[in-house]
Amino acid sequence: MPTDEPADDALWHGNRLGASGPTGDVVQARDVQGGVHFHHSEPRNDATFAVTPSQLPGDVRGFVNRHSELADLSGALTGEPDEPLAAAVSVITGTAGVGKTSLALHWAHRVRHQFPDGQLYVNLRGYDPGTPAAPEQVLDRFLRDLGVPVTAIPVHLEDRASLYRSLLADRRVMVVLDNAATVGQVRPLLPGTSSALALVTSRNRLSGLIARHGALRVGVDILREDDAVDLLGTVTARYRVDDQRHELVELARLCARLPLALRIAAERAASRPMMRLDELIADLRDESGLWDALSADGDDDTDAVRTVFAWSYRALPEPAARLFHLLGLHPGNDFSLPATAALAGSDTKRVRQQLDVLVGAHLLEQPVPGRYQFHDLLRAYALDQVRLHETPDTQRAVLRRVLGWYLHTADGAQTRIAPFDRYHLTEPIAADVHPLAFDSYEAALRWYQVEATNLVGATRAAAEAQLHTLAWQLAAVLRAIYLHQNAFDDWLITGRIGVDSAAHAGDRAGQAEASESLGKAYFQSRRLDEAESSHRSALAIRQDIGDQFGVAKSTNALGLIALRHRRLTDARSFFDQSRMIFHDLGERRWEALMRSNLAETLCELQHAQAAAVILDEALAVFRELGDRFGVGNALFLLSWARRELGDVVGARAAIDDALAIAEEDENPVWQAHWLVELGKVQRTAAQPADALTSYQHAASIQRRLGDRSREAFAIEGAGQAYEQMGRVDEAVDFYRVAAETYRDLDDQWSLAQCLQHLAGAIDQQGSPEQARSCREQALTVLAEFDDPEATALHQRVVQALSDG
Repeated sequence: MPTDEPADDALWHGNRLGASGPTGDVVQARDVQGGVHFHHSEPRNDATFAVTPSQLPGDVRGFVNRHSELADLSGALTGEPDEPLAAAVSVITGTAGVGKTSLALHWAHRVRHQFPDGQLYVNLRGYDPGTPAAPEQVLDRFLRDLGVPVTAIPVHLEDRASLYRSLLADRRVMVVLDNAATVGQVRPLLPGTSSALALVTSRNRLSGLIARHGALRVGVDILREDDAVDLLGTVTARYRVDDQRHELVELARLCARLPLALRIAAERAASRPMMRLDELIADLRDESGLWDALSADGDDDTDAVRTVFAWSYRALPEPAARLFHLLGLHPGNDFSLPATAALAGSDTKRVRQQLDVLVGAHLLEQPVPGRYQFHDLLRAYALDQVRLHETPDTQRAVLRRVLGWYLHTADGAQTRIAPFDRYHLTEPIAADVHPLAFDSYEAALRWYQVEATNLVGATRAAAEAQLHTLAWQLAAVLRAIYLHQNAFDDWLITGRIGVDSAAHAGDRAGQAEASESLGKAYFQSRRLDEAESSHRSALAIRQDIGDQFGVAKSTNALGLIALRHRRLTDARSFFDQSRMIFHDLGERRWEALMRSNLAETLCELQHAQAAAVILDEALAVFRELGDRFGVGNALFLLSWARRELGDVVGARAAIDDALAIAEEDENPVWQAHWLVELGKVQRTAAQPADALTSYQHAASIQRRLGDRSREAFAIEGAGQAYEQMGRVDEAVDFYRVAAETYRDLDDQWSLAQCLQHLAGAIDQQGSPEQARSCREQALTVLAEFDDPEATALHQRVVQALSDG
């Protein structure tokens, strides 16, 4: 497990073939795409659905009428929670501000008891002035909310959607997809089962959902006059008692009978109980006339809504009004109190008071305590106002403050989350900006998870504002967090922005840093050619500017790529070069990391004794520095080396110590990978039943993590354990499944080894022609490798063919 070695996050699915395993678990081979599925024999294994999501925002206060629409939505349901739904997708459509979200949430709260397995919610921001939510990002969040570890979420959209559908299969779940713009934005998020419901809101008709998915469409029109008057009365009843009906009718007309505008207008009326309603209406008419003079788009509903916005905005106290329009510059979809204080250049006490004013005026929403957001129409209006009232220099200063807050808070988070891999920040921060500090890993990780989307938005906003140094440094700071979390999508986005921004800034060291970050993102995504190109770009710059530390890091990265390609001589050379530079620089941890990487290469080259010696040296450094991953990884490699040397007792001691670290740190990625080594040690010790249990445990975790490659290692190991136990038929099933996965992943070396194992087991079944075919395939694959182990395997295969 070399430093920076990723898990493969592709998902693996297939159909079941029976075969039973030990310790109360069922082991099943699969045949659609090839695979083995390990699962417990209990009725349901909830390891990947560990929580019941309950994400619906609060119900709407003062909801009026919509009886017909509510009845139409209920038509999708059946009488019993365990019966299939009459329609698995319902689409609520209507113009902006008509109350689609309010209707969806009100109905969802009424029927939530019919979805006991949970409710998921996302605002897709299809009409927001910023970037709409991408399906990949939404699935990333949903999968985490359903209990999938962040390190285990598949890379590709199709794999994420497949895992998502698998998790929701046969579960009674409601998924609310609010503010969708297109069918393409929605389709990957549909559960795909008649037991789960997708409830979609959109300004568009989304006809593709009706045609392809049989969706139920519920149109929402403006409120009837009586209902509009009732809504106004519901909000103002406690504060105003003398308003006349004809005045309420006129106020409703000026609001185009749109619920969003009605609520804002009603709130303003309620906040002025001593002012006659006809005077408020006159003010609104004046605002409407001004807006008509300025507007040329001819959209009466939109004009009415914006007129109400302006009317309410002008009535705000000046500090609240300014904060409202400054928030139009915030780079994300929602925001916290500390981020708002940074943007405003003020303290949290004053800003909290102003936010309360804006929430009270219905100009901001507060979906959960401590988080605020705009309706998309209001955000667009705030952006218009900030451009009208603030100079470009002021806007840039405001943006720099909030982006600086994100940069330096992210720096604090990376220090807690990945202290050994952090980027050392040089960008200064304004004196009136106070980033958050974190007292624990857990607090830092929670902040990152809440702000992940905003951090991407902040990086993009910095680049668009030509704050290029800030943009590439934000990308660099996020790298360590992304590496720790396997957040490939966000990493690739910010990595590309970082490279472009550093180039625009003319910062060559920054270009190298950004190229390294992007190269690591490509490497973790198994896009090795692109990774090599990025790392070679970084290396060339660092050599040119004399950055020896950077040269050593880039050389190590090229070594990892060579190791992945099994160019072992090249890998060894790269690691040796890198180690010597780190030694000369006095970088003891990095030198120890290079020793670990070199040790793995030596194990692959069958130089186990040399590997064991340098691992002992690396372990001493990691222990002194308190680098727990470094210790665990070195112990894993030491077990491998000792096993190859015949020291089974020493190997077992090393791998047991490594697994203890993984369990203490509750790190399933380390645990699952190192369990495969435990299985190998147990097989070497003639304990195949125990080895099968270890492989089974590893495969179960890897299936939950979505790592096909390492799951295949465990499955192949299970085949070897079965063969050692004399259960050849099961061994063949497992070998076939592992081989198919290696083919899918283009892992030629693992495929060659597995084909040889499969051929041996098939020979024992008495099918020599099939065995011969497997060996001939193995020889074809082995032609591209020339290292000692590959040469030895080639000779064994040739000998077996000759003997056959």
